[in-house]
Amino acid sequence: MTQYNYTPADFKSDQEVRWCPGCGDHAILNAVQRALPEVADALDIPRRKFTFVSGIGCSSRFIYYMKTFGFHTIHGRANAVATGVKVANPDLSVWVATGDGDSLAIGGNHFIHAIRRNVDLNVILFNNEIYGLTKGQYSPTSKLGKITKTSPYGTVEKPFNPGELVIGAKGTFFARSVDMEVMLTKECLVEGAKHKGFSVTEVLQNCVIFNDKTHALFAGDKATRAEHTITLRHGQKMLFGKDNTKGLVLENMKLKVVTVGEDGYTIDDILTHDAREQDTTLHTMLAAMKYPECPVALGVIRSVAEPTVYDRAVEEQVGQVKAASKIRCVDDLLHSGETWTIE
Repeated sequence: MTQYNYTPADFKSDQEVRWCPGCGDHAILNAVQRALPEVADALDIPRRKFTFVSGIGCSSRFIYYMKTFGFHTIHGRANAVATGVKVANPDLSVWVATGDGDSLAIGGNHFIHAIRRNVDLNVILFNNEIYGLTKGQYSPTSKLGKITKTSPYGTVEKPFNPGELVIGAKGTFFARSVDMEVMLTKECLVEGAKHKGFSVTEVLQNCVIFNDKTHALFAGDKATRAEHTITLRHGQKMLFGKDNTKGLVLENMKLKVVTVGEDGYTIDDILTHDAREQDTTLHTMLAAMKYPECPVALGVIRSVAEPTVYDRAVEEQVGQVKAASKIRCVDDLLHSGETWTIE
């Protein structure tokens, strides 16, 4: 196993970062550039084998700021193009930078089918609940009743919860972080990269221009996050709060917030997180939790082992076709079938 000893600076391009001052994208970029040196050493991946693919949106400028190979595609098609890149080049570490509008609206079908196929991609889903690049239209994750340029009287549709969508599409890895939690985002990304299969790390990100403080009620500052979010880690009790005195229990097939030491609840009653449980029931419930009824779940919520059949099957199929084909080069192709010579 090679130790490359990369630093974050090794993954920073020479391009000026052109996101708005205060945009959460800056923090996500920081987290990714911190994560990749660790991924490189853990998985023996040299920098030349990292590739970033993006669609359209503020998040899609991401590839210009990475000192890696990159492909800036068209709106909603990042996951489709990334699938092709990975299948054609199985030894690459392929990452997708995408937003809630890019992958959950026009790119929705590509997103869910890449999940279903369990292609070995690492998706960073920037979720600011708005279309930022096109100046403030509501997105598939905008809150019900949100007033925007395309919903001047408030939205009338319920938003997608990306976690529920990923798990419902048979996703094998889903994690969630907040842009300000750089080290937690880094931790989720490293775990997602180590996961063999399709990984999605949703990062709740702030758009200071068109949807400022959309996550502030539960993630506005450290004190708020401690009380209104819960960071899940495999094998550990589901505790949260300033002093870790609050926790989650399962009663009548519903998650309930309790306080350890009150109403007869002890630490033994608190659920232990099992990210590797095949059954999706509890993972879906955790991903669906929302403030103020429950804390918002952060960290790796689901990470289960499933074969990446699609990648291997396509590679094997191409190999079989090549082996049986009489066409080995362009000349063979040009002289195949019905050909004639013009005198």
